[in-house]
Amino acid sequence: MSATTAATRTEKDSMGAMEVPADVLYGASTQRAVLNFPVSGRPVPSEVITAFAMLKAASAEVNLDLGKLDAGRVTAIVAACGEIREGLGKRGGIARHFPVDIYQTGSGTSTNMNANEVIANLVCLARGAAIGSTKDAAYLAAGGVHPNDHVNMGQSSNDTFPTAMNVAIAVAMKERLLPAVRRMAADLEAKAKAWDRIVKIGRTHVQDATPIRLGQEFSGYARQMRNAERRIGQAIETLGELALGGTAVGTGINTHKEFGGRVARKLAAATGVPFREAENHFEAQHSRDCIVEASGVLKTVAVSCSKISSDIRLMGCGPRCGIGELKLPAVQPGSSIMPGKVNPVICEAMMMVCCQVIGNDAATTVAGLGGIGGLLDLAVAMPVMAANVLDSVKLLAGACEMFTDNLLAGLEPDEARCASLIEGSLAMCTSLAPVIGYDKAAAIAKEAFKAGKTVRQLALEQKILPAAELDRLLNPFSMTEPEG
Repeated sequence: MSATTAATRTEKDSMGAMEVPADVLYGASTQRAVLNFPVSGRPVPSEVITAFAMLKAASAEVNLDLGKLDAGRVTAIVAACGEIREGLGKRGGIARHFPVDIYQTGSGTSTNMNANEVIANLVCLARGAAIGSTKDAAYLAAGGVHPNDHVNMGQSSNDTFPTAMNVAIAVAMKERLLPAVRRMAADLEAKAKAWDRIVKIGRTHVQDATPIRLGQEFSGYARQMRNAERRIGQAIETLGELALGGTAVGTGINTHKEFGGRVARKLAAATGVPFREAENHFEAQHSRDCIVEASGVLKTVAVSCSKISSDIRLMGCGPRCGIGELKLPAVQPGSSIMPGKVNPVICEAMMMVCCQVIGNDAATTVAGLGGIGGLLDLAVAMPVMAANVLDSVKLLAGACEMFTDNLLAGLEPDEARCASLIEGSLAMCTSLAPVIGYDKAAAIAKEAFKAGKTVRQLALEQKILPAAELDRLLNPFSMTEPEG
């Protein structure tokens, strides 16, 4: 070996010998995947690896309960899984031992075997054996752990990867996205209440319409985010059905009939997510409709966030030559050439996130289509689906936190501007129509526009109604509620 050649060790799998870097915890199967899929340089998300660690630990414990595995091996496997979970959060730690690209075998077989091999080799280290001893006959006879026979007992890549992706996404939604959405909804609700007496002009088709209270507009935004909260909860419930127990094609070959249900209950207890064995293993493994549904929910949340941020940006445009009904917090200089300019950068960042989430959903939907990702008895585009949906969860969670902290917290209304724009609106004549008729009210609006006068001014000049009656009818606040 030359001085410039990295040290390797020789491992074997069902296809034969493979040279593996000497210091890595994975084996031949993972190394083949590293060589086969040099695509993006983006490994499978750490959330999926964490879910695999949880899944493998729970599986070992259930296999002990079922009399399939001995206590010594189970204790070693559970400890190795705990080491993985703890190490994934540390820079330069165990994450480097999970290098398989997102764009790999569509079933995620490479990632399942990656997890099996790393766990087995961690057990080797814990027992003072050399890395790569996982298939040595003497080591195994002395209670060593084999990646397939022990770590993967009762499992297939075809039911573990769909299980791990469901666990990863559901937990991320519960722990990261739901709290961010709830905070944003609560802030919007508080503003809706605080600003309920501020009347402004409404706009439909981006043209002046009848008055509306600023609080009413924000109550609509708050409801959008509460609906987002509800939809996310429904998606978590759907993701709770786990494929584990179906093994290769959903029939459950080579596993105990209680295996899937028992592991699901352990995962539910550990996460607080209502995980349960799939009602139909053939649906759970042959399709990934639950992931498409979850992605669709995230897209809907993105659409809501885009609407809210776009509206706030528009109402804040100005500050002098635009609408200017809202005063957005100044968080950074807006121009390298125009001194004093401040831009709605938080709104723009949110909207870009929404664009990416919608794009992620498009890719996820295609990956779930029959004939592409959903093919006969197995879904074969799962890693990219998992990566896209987890990316959307992280992006939306971060964007909602950013929006709440850096925009909503400092957002203020310009009450004087709101009031001044109402009086100049031609839509004020709408409240006159029930009294003087639609056609006459329309004529007043047209004449007021042509003369450059307000509806109130022209109606007073023409003595359409007594002044007191006009004041009552043209009271902007009264136009924001139904009669009676």
